[in-house]
Amino acid sequence: MKDKSKPFQFQIMECTAIFLITCFMCRFTPPKRFHSASCMRSSRKTYDPPLLTGPSPTSKSWKPYILPGAALGVFGGLILFLHYNDERRAIPKGQGEKFERSAIQGPIIGGPFSLFDTEGRLVTERNLLGSWVLLYFGYTSSPDVGPAEVQKMAKTIDILGSKQDHHKILPVFVTIDPQRDTPSQLRAYLKEFDPRIMGLTGPVAAVRQMTQEYRVYFKKVDEEGGDYLVESSHNMYLVNPNMQVVRCFGVEYSGEELADAIVKELKKVET
Repeated sequence: MKDKSKPFQFQIMECTAIFLITCFMCRFTPPKRFHSASCMRSSRKTYDPPLLTGPSPTSKSWKPYILPGAALGVFGGLILFLHYNDERRAIPKGQGEKFERSAIQGPIIGGPFSLFDTEGRLVTERNLLGSWVLLYFGYTSSPDVGPAEVQKMAKTIDILGSKQDHHKILPVFVTIDPQRDTPSQLRAYLKEFDPRIMGLTGPVAAVRQMTQEYRVYFKKVDEEGGDYLVESSHNMYLVNPNMQVVRCFGVEYSGEELADAIVKELKKVET
């Protein structure tokens, strides 16, 4: 009688194991015909002709079927074992949705930082709590993409301010080249685009720590004459008042598209 307390997969695997053991016992155990022939040979008289110990010509040998049967059993057992492991790893219905909801409750990227603004004042993540922040990592010596992104940031702020709801977003520019971007250099650079943009700089170690927290890629590329450029990812981050990153925008967004996307995120919170 089958044990109903065991899963069906275990019952099948047990049957497969018994089948394999039986096959291998039949493969390596000498036939009974050999033993019976030996006993008969010892009890007969010496003048009787010896009995043949091998199989008779008419007997059917099962040896050709043993190895294929064993291989088939191993293959079947392996399939059942993998199927059982897949069932164990499978997420029960309903639990996957709970995991997705818990995964987005909080910042995926971001973290604490300690830098200085263009006036030399210390700024940490706590100073930005309570404000929606549009965060960009760049450097003042960028020849093309950097200025275009800062200009897009300034345009986005103008569009958001002109809307009826007057959405207030704090634009923040963090340099990834603190060796050249001093507070005074950063202040003069941002003033050409929009004086409302907050500039942050600081020691190399502090800037590197913040870029690691926000998963910002950048790499120094040396050029002739001792000059260098900085390759970077050029992403903008929308950060909510709890300093949690809610969206990441690439260079493919225009100022209008960026403003519309930010308004949608703000309305999600309001509703």
